[in-house]
Amino acid sequence: MAEMLRIAGGDMHCIGAYRAMPTGSCRGGLVIMQEIFGVNAHIRALVEGFAAAGYCAIAPALFDHIENDVELDYDSAGIARGRALIAELSLDDVIADVGSAANAIASAGKIGVVGYCWGGTIALLSAIRLGLPAVSYYGSRNVAWLDQACPAPLQFHFGANDASIPPEAIERHRKAYPHAEVHVYPAGHGFNCDLRADFDPASATLARQRTLEFLARHLGPSP
Repeated sequence: MAEMLRIAGGDMHCIGAYRAMPTGSCRGGLVIMQEIFGVNAHIRALVEGFAAAGYCAIAPALFDHIENDVELDYDSAGIARGRALIAELSLDDVIADVGSAANAIASAGKIGVVGYCWGGTIALLSAIRLGLPAVSYYGSRNVAWLDQACPAPLQFHFGANDASIPPEAIERHRKAYPHAEVHVYPAGHGFNCDLRADFDPASATLARQRTLEFLARHLGPSP
């Protein structure tokens, strides 16, 4: 079952969130962090896919702080608009949104975060600030935070052909967090998204398998 609901945002402004529940018992809860394109069809599909795998999953609509129901195209106009919107957001409020979303699914048991693109960096920050196990897909803004300690479990996914995340940046992740899993695929940026030109089915399938294995280790069945 999937539905839109309202949760308390970090600035005391209610924001939307797309939530999907598994048909059986929950293995845990997941907060899914959007790209710069909003909680669009791709993010909703990810939420539903994780629910099908047994997790209670929720994606907070972060842009609701500025404008409701934002869904942008994967083109130059969408990229420009998305970048402008995230520039208006407070990172403190966004991390508070993660906490609020986690509270909304607290009954699922242990909570983790999975994020993509900009959301991949929010996932890393959620691990640093909230201590949540996190999976970060191609977070090009991660490098700004690699000097901050993070004992929480981490898993990173990168494309070897991603011009926004060069090999030396990937290596910095390994050095900053020796305990983290770092996976690199023969793909470009956004390889997990079937709406992007860089979509790579084989890499996306392998990354999902590794993500589910990570989540099984660190979340497991609900209490």
